[in-house]
Amino acid sequence: MPFTLVDWAIVAIIAISALISLSRGFVKEALSLVTWIIAGAVAWMFGGSLSEYFVGYIETPSARVIAGCAIMFVATLIVGAMINYLIGELVRVTGLSGTDRFLGMAFGAARGVLLVVVAVGLLSLGPVQQDGWWKESQLVPKFLLVADWSKNLILGWSSQWLASGISVPADIPFKEQLLPSAKTPQ
Repeated sequence: MPFTLVDWAIVAIIAISALISLSRGFVKEALSLVTWIIAGAVAWMFGGSLSEYFVGYIETPSARVIAGCAIMFVATLIVGAMINYLIGELVRVTGLSGTDRFLGMAFGAARGVLLVVVAVGLLSLGPVQQDGWWKESQLVPKFLLVADWSKNLILGWSSQWLASGISVPADIPFKEQLLPSAKTPQ
């Protein structure tokens, strides 16, 4: 059976992701991923504290928290981009750019596969399983197997984590703004 349009789109997503990473290199791609993760953590941890400075400017408490988190997230991304640039230049000067680009291509292909797995997994939750393009695809069933396996793995891990007990900090910075009835212990 020949590839359908959906199969070619899947191949294109993986190839484009690999080519983008080939041009950027592994170090830049990995640092970008780490920067996004750190930016999310910084926004989560300090966005609520920053929101307290917006009391006179933004009336809605949830909007203040969103603004604080967004500012922290973007500021961290900017700092991360500067660090990423400097380390990228260091890799270029040392002459490791060929190896870096090859590893970047492999990283990009893996990222493309992950994007397709997530997309197929999410689409499978809807009524697309009855559509002709879904049934005729050569690649969708293979990615659906990986998506189902991943879902089961994540659910297994999360159930173990929940069974062991959840440890949530008692003093989340923006708990009082979002939940006025929640008072942190003194």
